[in-house]
Amino acid sequence: MPLETLEGQTGPDPKATIIVLHGLGADGNDFVPIAQQMDLSAVGPVRYVFPSAPVRPVTINNGYRMRAWYDILGMDLVRREDEAGLRESQAEIEALIAREVERGVPANRIILMGFSQGCAMTLMTGLRHGERLAGLVCLSGYLPLLDKTEAERHTANADVPIFMAHGTQDPVVVIARAHDSRAKLEALGYAIEWHDYAMPHSVSPEEIDDLQAWLVKQLA
Repeated sequence: MPLETLEGQTGPDPKATIIVLHGLGADGNDFVPIAQQMDLSAVGPVRYVFPSAPVRPVTINNGYRMRAWYDILGMDLVRREDEAGLRESQAEIEALIAREVERGVPANRIILMGFSQGCAMTLMTGLRHGERLAGLVCLSGYLPLLDKTEAERHTANADVPIFMAHGTQDPVVVIARAHDSRAKLEALGYAIEWHDYAMPHSVSPEEIDDLQAWLVKQLA
């Protein structure tokens, strides 16, 4: 089944699309207010696509069923990973990208953006995508399947711009995990714009301002 999505446009005939992937237990509504705060008028009309992850049992939450892009098997996040779930969600996000291309927005005008689990899916999908994307936005998350990234990444996105931001007080995805991900990506040659903020597992006004500036730079 295709993912449930919410959509919004800042005007007719969108010149770019931003696909926003929420975190564990949230849904497509989660980042709508943040999108509404950003001024991307310099880009022209933008379409936002907010998919909701499937509902699945989550091991770390005693098997409770909630919206999740993949199962979380342990607190460290990376020692044991739900590779099947990651790849299933990757395929679903690829379908969203393909739909945007069919609707007239080329891949190089599409941004993938995600928070926490959504950040992991942004990197999982974006680095492997077969057409050059406009950029990847990675908020309070990490690089999944780290040891397989080099072999599986696609040359089309070898130079895709990446915005990474994280809270220094994050107890959910500790900042060391993000530092490890950043180091791996930089070792593979990716250009990272890195920001950290004095915040927990959340989004700050300063972060939104920095993100807005980066989005305008990539899309204007």
